[in-house]
Parts: sequence; C-alpha cells; structure tokens
Amino acid sequence: MIRFENVGLRYAVGQEILRDVSFNIPPASFQFLTGPSGAGKTSLLKLMFLALKPTRGLITVFGEDTSLLHRRALPRLRRRIGLVFQDFRLLDHLTTFENVALPLYVRGVQRRETRHEVEELLHWVGLGAKIHALPPVLSGGEKQRAAIARALIDRPEILLADEPTGNVDPKLALRLLRLFIELNRLGTAVIIATHDFSLMDKIDARRMILDKGRLEIHD
Repeated sequence: MIRFENVGLRYAVGQEILRDVSFNIPPASFQFLTGPSGAGKTSLLKLMFLALKPTRGLITVFGEDTSLLHRRALPRLRRRIGLVFQDFRLLDHLTTFENVALPLYVRGVQRRETRHEVEELLHWVGLGAKIHALPPVLSGGEKQRAAIARALIDRPEILLADEPTGNVDPKLALRLLRLFIELNRLGTAVIIATHDFSLMDKIDARRMILDKGRLEIHD
C-alpha cells in the first residue's frame, strides 16, 4: 500500500532528516514506528500522508508514483488515509459530532446521511455521552478519542497515528490500542508512532525503528 525506496529528506540546506529509508506497508498490517525524539518520525508520517515531498528516492502510495502525481490528485489519495495528529486539531466552535463528521461534510455528504454512522462511531470510542460537547470541555483523553474517530469516519485503508497515547493514562492508552487492533482486524493497515515501549510490548507487531535518520525494521 505504501512503498519507500532509498528515500531521503532534508529541510532547506540542512542535513538530511531521513537517509536511504526503504520499507513496504502491506495491506491490513500493523506496525509501530519508534525511535528517539528528533529521529524523524513525524516527518516520515508526513511523507506517507503526502504532506511532504522527499528530497530523493521513490515513494509509491496505492501503487502510484507520488513524484508523478499532480497536486489535484493528492486529495483523492489522502481520503484513503486516516491521520491522527499529536495535537488533535479539533475545531473549538464545532461539537464532537461535527468535528468527527467534518471529513464527510468536506466531501459533500449531508448531515442527515451521516448521523447514524457518526453516532455509532462515537459510541464505539466511548464518547456517546459527549456528542454535543465542544472540545474545550473535553478531557485530553476524550479529545484524543474524538481525533481518532474523525480519522476513522471515512473508513481509511491506512491509519497513521502520531503519538496517539502520549496524553492519556496507561489504562486509556490500552483502551485506545484495543481500538486500533480492532480497526486492523477490520482490514485497515495501522502505523502508530510512539515512544511507549510498554504499549508496544502488548502486541506482537512489526517495529520500525528510526535513529539518526536511518530506519531498521524488526519483524
């Protein structure tokens, strides 16, 4: 679904953030992306989401060479990828329901067509009682679950999650992990960037380890 071949990335004229990175993300696979702070995990996720272009190397997403894609083609591919941001990026003036439904509204789907699907997903992530709440009154864990629900509402084929358990307690982190595992069982490929080794030890999954811009893969 995603393939990197000898990918390098640098910002401006500085040193390369990523060097000769090569890997494949198979369909319906589950992997952790880890490494020390500043290793380039967020940059790697942005490359996978097509938010950045590599300095060199080849990236293919769903079989398409991203270097040949016109800018207008990017939204079509991005709709097949869910992204959970580290800082949530919820809109404070929208309710939990409206934040989660936003990707559907952007595609022109009417609210009456989305109600059942959005409410069902919010119940699934444990936010059934917070449907009409605004983000400022949500806890950090509730905001995180709302961000996850928003990433899932379009039924992505790939989910990229940047430190999705970084702002929650261990009990809630385990609950979120179980949500990702269930999503994976339903056929979505999951890539979770995390520093939490105790979380990674709870599931037998591939580990992609970034260190000083280079990637090692432990199956």
